[in-house]
Amino acid sequence: MAQVLEFKLPDLGEGLTEAEIVRWLVEVGDVVAIDQPVVEVETAKAMVEVPCPYGGVVTARFGEEGSELPVGAPLLTVAVGATDASSSGSDGAAAEEPSGGSGNVLVGYGTGAPTARRRRIRPERVGATAATATVPASAPAPVPAAASALAPAPVPVGEVNGQANGQVNGRQGPVAVVSPLVRRLARQHDIDLRRLTGSGPDGLILRADVDSAIRHAGEATEAEARPAAEPVAAEAPTVHVGVAVPAAERIPLRGVRGAVADKLSRSRSEIPDATCWVDADATELMVARAAMNAASGPSGGPKVSVLALLARICTAALARYPELNSTVDTAAREIVRLPGVHLGFAAQTERGLVVPVVRDAHTRNAESIGAEIARLTELARTGKLSPAQLTGGTFTLNNYGVFGVDGSTPIINHPEAAMLGVGRIMPKPWVHNGELAVRQVVQLSLTFDHRVCDGGTAGGFLRYVADCVEQPAVLLRTL
Repeated sequence: MAQVLEFKLPDLGEGLTEAEIVRWLVEVGDVVAIDQPVVEVETAKAMVEVPCPYGGVVTARFGEEGSELPVGAPLLTVAVGATDASSSGSDGAAAEEPSGGSGNVLVGYGTGAPTARRRRIRPERVGATAATATVPASAPAPVPAAASALAPAPVPVGEVNGQANGQVNGRQGPVAVVSPLVRRLARQHDIDLRRLTGSGPDGLILRADVDSAIRHAGEATEAEARPAAEPVAAEAPTVHVGVAVPAAERIPLRGVRGAVADKLSRSRSEIPDATCWVDADATELMVARAAMNAASGPSGGPKVSVLALLARICTAALARYPELNSTVDTAAREIVRLPGVHLGFAAQTERGLVVPVVRDAHTRNAESIGAEIARLTELARTGKLSPAQLTGGTFTLNNYGVFGVDGSTPIINHPEAAMLGVGRIMPKPWVHNGELAVRQVVQLSLTFDHRVCDGGTAGGFLRYVADCVEQPAVLLRTL
């Protein structure tokens, strides 16, 4: 007899509490192998494929693409030992304890000895979502007062919109809501989800649908409370023909964009930052880069990028000014100077801004740093960076010159202590050797945590970086 096992969304690390389903990789009825990826999810850190620790037939999926699930929520059920989908049963209940899974352990989740349990569906949980189970309900549900303006008198589940057999808003089964956040928001505002028609795939009710219902409920309440206007005598009413104003677009702050928003807000609220900047003549740096790449020959390896040279300059500067390679322990009221440099660099992707980290950058030369930057950049573009590759940085380099701008005041990547911003390198008039000339000029800006150092240290760091840009030979002392 097949054992039906429930696979829950595991803790994917770094304290993440939820993930968004991007794409299902299996269908109900598919046969999956142990550790086969079954779903692609996006967390606040990265996009990852989640493997299932059980092998068998998929009997149910929980959650639609585009919905969010909390860690520990069911992802799917698998009939272990079944030869086809029919042998798994129809109730999705877990049978006896399995003989064993893959043995692989995700963070906060093990498969070596799962606890056998039987899932029970309670009648009061009308909105629970499952791919193979429906929830019967015979008693009529009350309609909240705030939502009364959105729908007619209450009707029992199974007869909404004049339909029978459990059809709700034109769909068979329970209310199409997956996200527990959407359910909680509806409860907080007395919104009856049975009265809503979802705008998501297959009628899935999204947060935007609940937000719209909340606004309409508030407008209805205001209209009822507003006193009737007194008629104006001897004056015909004026009819105004206006243009309908489109509703404002609401974009949820979640996933990578939500994580970036939280980190930037925390940085601004916790770190007393200051910024200093300087213009530098990068002509000699560009000449040195051209010479390096020419010396490597047509097949002598990858070219050294300007970003790689600037990263190498940063590691040399941090060796001289270790105050900026630190963090602040606010609980202990201590400055923690870090022994190694894990250099983050800002990368713009279709999913938003991410900051991959080059580990142990202080032990690498410019060519090694450049190769690692290229590798991590490609992973960022394809959304395949792991959480470990996006965390643990000690200093960040932000090349916003790729956007065609000259300067900026970067926000520190919390909990780091500093960030170096680099503008575009472009020809400008410059006094060189006492004469006016056209040189390749770049603006460098340093934002630093004023708790870890004073302006003298920050200015010394920035001046050393500028000197290396103007005279790359200065780096020879540390190579």
